[in-house]
Amino acid sequence: MSRPITCIEDLRRLHEARVPRMFYDYADSGSWTESTYRANEADFARILLKQRVAVDMAERSIATEMVGERVRMPVALAPTGLTGMQHADGEILAARAAQRWGVPFTLSTMSICSIEEVAAATTRPFWFQLYVMRDRDFIGRLIDRAKAAGCSALVLTLDLQILGQRHKDLINGLSTPPKLTLRNLLNMAMHPRWCLGMLGTQRRQFGNIVGHVQGISNMSSLSAWSAEQLDPTLNWDDVAWIRERWGGKLILKGIMCAEDAELAVATGADALVVSNHGGRQLDGAPSSIAVLPEVVETVDGRMEVWVDGGIRSGQDVFKALALGATGTMIGRAFLYGLGAMGEAGVTRCLDLIANELDLTMAFCGLRGLDEVDGQALWTPDTR
Repeated sequence: MSRPITCIEDLRRLHEARVPRMFYDYADSGSWTESTYRANEADFARILLKQRVAVDMAERSIATEMVGERVRMPVALAPTGLTGMQHADGEILAARAAQRWGVPFTLSTMSICSIEEVAAATTRPFWFQLYVMRDRDFIGRLIDRAKAAGCSALVLTLDLQILGQRHKDLINGLSTPPKLTLRNLLNMAMHPRWCLGMLGTQRRQFGNIVGHVQGISNMSSLSAWSAEQLDPTLNWDDVAWIRERWGGKLILKGIMCAEDAELAVATGADALVVSNHGGRQLDGAPSSIAVLPEVVETVDGRMEVWVDGGIRSGQDVFKALALGATGTMIGRAFLYGLGAMGEAGVTRCLDLIANELDLTMAFCGLRGLDEVDGQALWTPDTR
């Protein structure tokens, strides 16, 4: 009898066993020494909760809204690149799971399945995440494609003007599709379930780029284009241009200090995400949860403040809300589920987090998310 899936860590272990090393490492690693990647999780664990008893816990609800959209819990699936290499057609499967469960899904610019393919496979609007490239004509057309597909929000990532060095990706020779070296062939042979899935799909390249940019027809030209196209000149004037071109709900992702939070508010965007890119960019930066209170204080209710990085449970979601976030995003947690069990694994991930959030809220004597604040956290002063 197989072991039951009781937590996100169970999904992570199964993901590691079922996906080739280069793609598992791509999902589950950080830049340089990985100190920030580890801090994202560790700092959540240090936050303690205050238990309450003999409080009416009946009729609880974890439902809320994120940028005006009703959600079953304050969790959105974050944009993650190469999702379709964790499991065949991964973006489509994750989007379907999110749609059926009742939370938003965000499609990455660097997805394997294209905007149009995900739109054709779903019946509710999803969000689209944008990386800013030097080729602004391409970016404009990408925004227009997201509008044409009915995407209900644009998530603009601000912290990838240059690419952080991730040692494991260099060691593994990461590419998509993977290069047919002896090492890769042997590793893929050890993961027959993954191989069968990939043989059954034609989606193995970056669907939003290949065929949509002049001169990009294969992975060798795409790799060169990507290295040249990330735009180090990205600035707040560009955010204004993107907001005008998009014309809909805008979420700014990658805010990690009070100064940038103030600038984000000035753009008129609808929400910001406190995020260090999962510890994949600036190693040595603080964890996202450590920065959250400073950003919340700076924003002072002028826009929604979400957080991502290190969330592995519903308790982590609860702690983020107690520190002032109005929403959260999960990346690795749903990728673990996807790599482990496909669409069913993403659903299981969401079920686990929702149950943990609900029970934690109850044990802290609360019945609704509007009651969650700093009083739910234990500190020496609360003894």
